[in-house]
Amino acid sequence: MRLRIRDLREDADYTQEEVASYLHCDQSLYSKYERNEREIPWKLLSELANLYDTSVDYLIGRTNIKTRYPKE
Repeated sequence: MRLRIRDLREDADYTQEEVASYLHCDQSLYSKYERNEREIPWKLLSELANLYDTSVDYLIGRTNIKTRYPKE
């Protein structure tokens, strides 16, 4: 599964260090998430969805709709 987290990070002009800091992890670990060398925990996917204002489904490629789901 190819995650979209690298594309979103680059579009937002964030460095890996900035995103890793947001997630409270090391840059080297975050880099492995981007390269799909380590499975990213669901909690961190949720945090990334919040950061990029999108859905986890978009991050993992289950949908091409970038906007997040409406809150009820």
